[in-house]
Formats: sequence, structure tokens, C-alpha cells
Amino acid sequence: MHRWTNRRQRFRAILQGDQCVYPASVYDPVSARIAENIGFEMGMYAGSLAALAVLAAPDLILLTQTEYAQQAHRMGRASELPLFADADHGYGNALNVKRTVEELDFAGLAGLSIEDTDLPQPFGSGGKASLLSIDEGVGKMKAALEGRSDPNLVIAGRTSAAHLTSLDDAIARAQAYEAAGVDAIFLVGVPDRDALETIAPKITVPILLGGGAKDMRDPAWLASLGVRFLLRGHHTFSASVQAIHDTMQALRDGVAPEDVTGTASGELMRTVTRADDYARQGKDWL
Repeated sequence: MHRWTNRRQRFRAILQGDQCVYPASVYDPVSARIAENIGFEMGMYAGSLAALAVLAAPDLILLTQTEYAQQAHRMGRASELPLFADADHGYGNALNVKRTVEELDFAGLAGLSIEDTDLPQPFGSGGKASLLSIDEGVGKMKAALEGRSDPNLVIAGRTSAAHLTSLDDAIARAQAYEAAGVDAIFLVGVPDRDALETIAPKITVPILLGGGAKDMRDPAWLASLGVRFLLRGHHTFSASVQAIHDTMQALRDGVAPEDVTGTASGELMRTVTRADDYARQGKDWL
């Protein structure tokens, strides 16, 4: 059995099921392990969080493909949580996409998406996002499928067309990527319930949803439309930043270490580091 088979099969079971789950937003080994300990069905590893965690930089496609894959591998080593990665544009053209999938397959992800946004931002765009042609998007999807060595790895085609162009374009892109053979369609920027109810019946593979209006956070309704996960944002990272900032500020302002609040207990630290396992191993081997 492939080392990653179990977690990939668990993620495929989510896609083939009849419920919509909320992924945990994770970005490093500790956050992935916490999500697993809490009982999340899966984790979401976004390129934006990787840029923050690895480079302390905004989401401008400054991270390299190898840096992204290495962080994924660290999380996969620390946790059995099925991880789905937003692999952005695949770090280049279709040939780069194939290489990216090869690396992320080896890193142990349960699934990943490749998007059809024109990235990194072209000269003169003024920061306004645009999409590749459908033909180029299809080429990237085919390259992604060719790049995986384990058929259990889920490949999803991602598009923001519902937000950037039109619902008709979103449907056309989703159908083209489905015809190319992707396992799921990842929709980002769907504006409202009516839009999703227009798009979803045109797609036969599972749908993954990134964000949406508050009234779209209805798991039963989403599940009825074929949506198998809804990403609700990346609050874990911003909460971590605030906690670190407040703790450092308190210490800088003269608060005694024993009076600092909001820190993890010794028991929680032992849990997230699996200290008991290391203690047992040290007793057995040292």
C-alpha cells in the first residue's frame, strides 16, 4: 500500500459522500496536528498561507514550488489528516504544472487544485485578476493529471470565473475541465445562492467551494448541490499572528512571564508535540 493511501482514500470518501464538510485551515505541522486532534475531517493548505508561513509575505506568488511542496511534506509527516492544497497556477505553464503535481504527490497531499487565473500578475494589470483561455486551462488540467503517480490523489480544476467574468463562463470552464478528466471542480468567488444553483446542476463531478455569502453556509443545502467542502477562510493564521503579537508586546511592556495569559497549557503542548511518544521511545531506546 502507498504510504499516503489511507488519507487519500479518506478524502475521496468525502468527495463520494453526501455531506458537505468544513476544512480546517492549516499551514504548518502543529496546525495540521491540532486539526487532526480536534477531529476535522480534512485540512486546507492554501498558497496564501504558505507565503505567510514561509516568507512572511502577502499572496503575490512569491513562494517557489519547492518551498510550497516542502511545507506540505512537513505537514504530511506530522499528521494523518487528509490535506487538500490550493496549488495556485501550478507555478508556471502546463509543463510546470506537471512538475508541481509530481512534487505534491510525493509530499503526501490527499488532493490539490490547479487554477486558471493568469498568475503571477502580468505587467500592466494594475492588480486586476484575469483568466487564461479555456484551452490553456484545459492544457494545465491534462498536465496535472499526467503528473500524478498515485491515482488516489485528487486533482481539482479551480476557476474564479463566477466572480471575474460570468456564470456562463464559469460553467463552460468547469465543463471543459471535467471533460479533461479532473476529479472535482473548485469554485471560488461564487457571489450568491442563486449563482451556485445555476452552476451546480451543470457539473457532474464533486464541487469544492471557496468562500461565499453568509447565507450560503448551509451544509445541507450545499450537499444537495454536490458541494463536498466549503472553505470558510483562514482565521487560524491571523489568530496566531495576533496571539504572538500580544504576547511579545506584553513581555516587552514588562509583564512577568508567569503573568502572561493565553498560552497553551503544558498538557496541550505535550499533546501537540506527542511528547509521551518520544518519552516512551527514549525509555525503550536510550
